[in-house]
Amino acid sequence: MRIGIDLGGSKIELVALDDAGATLHRERIATPTGDYAATIEAIAALVERAERAIGGQASVGIGTPGSRSPATGRMRNANSTCLNGRALDRDLATRLGRELRIANDANCLAVSEATDGAGAGARCVFGVILGTGVGGGIVVDGQLLTGANAIAGEWGHVPLPAADAADTPARRCYCGRTNCIETWLSGPGVVADHAHHTGLELDVREIVRAAEAGEQCAEATLERFERRLARALASVINVLDPDVIVLGGGLSSIARLYRNVPRLWREHIFSDVVETRLAAAAHGDASGVRGAAWLWPLEDRA
Repeated sequence: MRIGIDLGGSKIELVALDDAGATLHRERIATPTGDYAATIEAIAALVERAERAIGGQASVGIGTPGSRSPATGRMRNANSTCLNGRALDRDLATRLGRELRIANDANCLAVSEATDGAGAGARCVFGVILGTGVGGGIVVDGQLLTGANAIAGEWGHVPLPAADAADTPARRCYCGRTNCIETWLSGPGVVADHAHHTGLELDVREIVRAAEAGEQCAEATLERFERRLARALASVINVLDPDVIVLGGGLSSIARLYRNVPRLWREHIFSDVVETRLAAAAHGDASGVRGAAWLWPLEDRA
């Protein structure tokens, strides 16, 4: 049995899976806001309740915002800032009394979808989170690629490629850089773009509904988003050339993306043919927590 935990800014979700990937137990609680010690205790309590429910001890994998620095062993780049500078994996391992595995939440999405989701059977999978933030993860031949600096797949914090007159004014990212992909392709980025052009503060779901109803300003906002997403993903295809790109996060539910973005990305890809598939995460919003559980392959849990 294996346990996966998705540690988010607003919620902590746990799932317990059997070796076939069937769900044995699932629970979701609110994240203690800005309180690191309380977060450790909340995760430990979730694990203890789950193991009572499934009748035995399980491996534990954690998906988090940000990543663990290979230099310091401490968390960095997390938008849940109480985690930054903390030895999260060590503190949790001490509290639970066992080894555990930890990975960025976008990496967990990629692992989940490559294991038994939309990328199952593909040699190279690029998993994308389009939500409050923008992240990515890479799985090659069934193995998560973390990289020498543990930042593989972090496409959200490179500049938006091939920026044009529509991509103004420049946007300052929380990371300190300007015009990061995240500032344009996240949910807040789309909301800000619509407000800039219309003066209206609508959430993404309202923008999508307005476009479906024929409202031209909302349609224009989605078209700008699709062009930016196409350019950003084309740059990934030119470097990584994945078999499939899997979208997760709240914006992945916009159905028109899967029709329009592959048509738009062709002009930016250095190839006469483009076989890369664009697919929605098969496990939806459960994909990240399932991927955390799959951080322990079967052969590593003997």
